[in-house]
Amino acid sequence: MKAYLFPGQGTQFLGMGKDLYKNSHLAKKLFQLSDEVLGFRITSVMFEGSIDTLKNTKYTQLAIYIYSVIKAKTLNNFEPDMVAGHSLGEFSALAAINVFSFEDGLKLVNQRASIMQDICELTHGGMAVVFGLKDSIIEDVCKNDHGVIVPSNYNSPEQLVISGEIQALRRVCFYLKKIGAKRIFILPVHGAFHSPIMEPVQKKFQKIVNKIYFKDSKYPIYQNVTALPVVKSYDIKKNLVKQLTYPVKWKQSIKNMMDHGAVSFTEIGPGNILQGLIKKIKKLYLKKI
Repeated sequence: MKAYLFPGQGTQFLGMGKDLYKNSHLAKKLFQLSDEVLGFRITSVMFEGSIDTLKNTKYTQLAIYIYSVIKAKTLNNFEPDMVAGHSLGEFSALAAINVFSFEDGLKLVNQRASIMQDICELTHGGMAVVFGLKDSIIEDVCKNDHGVIVPSNYNSPEQLVISGEIQALRRVCFYLKKIGAKRIFILPVHGAFHSPIMEPVQKKFQKIVNKIYFKDSKYPIYQNVTALPVVKSYDIKKNLVKQLTYPVKWKQSIKNMMDHGAVSFTEIGPGNILQGLIKKIKKLYLKKI
């Protein structure tokens, strides 16, 4: 069975989408539609802007969504048996399988990025990738800290991202290094995504989601919040809103997809960051069986 995966923030690159624009009539039409819907030239940011501008959350999320969905829609024989998207990639996956329209997904991502940016400016949060410690150890250390700090991305058997208040993040990272973490990398973001710090924007995003028409999915989507296959529009909406404060259960999603018959995993989006995670997940999973 074929699984298609869509990446999240951090996979952007300068000039992304330019080749698609030049070589596909459909791609060109969708890029132009993006500029119209947003009311500014996101294509200029993607094709010719500076890398610093593209790193801005407001533009990054839009650029990755647009690129990924257009890439999927211009593929020959895009007929997945199942799909999944990493964080922001969940929106790309849902548009690619027509749960909502390309334009509605664009509006969702734009407003999501905006409210996330707003909360980031009001709070002092951050994220860090921890390598080489068991999930249970990291979970316990976060739980025992007196600040707001939680596991936020279960990326692979060797990699767990934590998210929270800056001071709590520093304390926990220092302690994790002390007790044996192989490496800790502070992510270049200015927010504590997928953590309780995002709670103030959840109701606002719920209202935004409620205005968008969602269809039941033709293909099961393994959503970040549950790591389980979902097809009903009501459940998809609910999980999208929860995603703001819940951890991304990526390795659990991939394992469940494999359990349900996935043999090939095709990444659709800029870069191939998810392929590296898949290799590590497969390696551990196949070793156990």
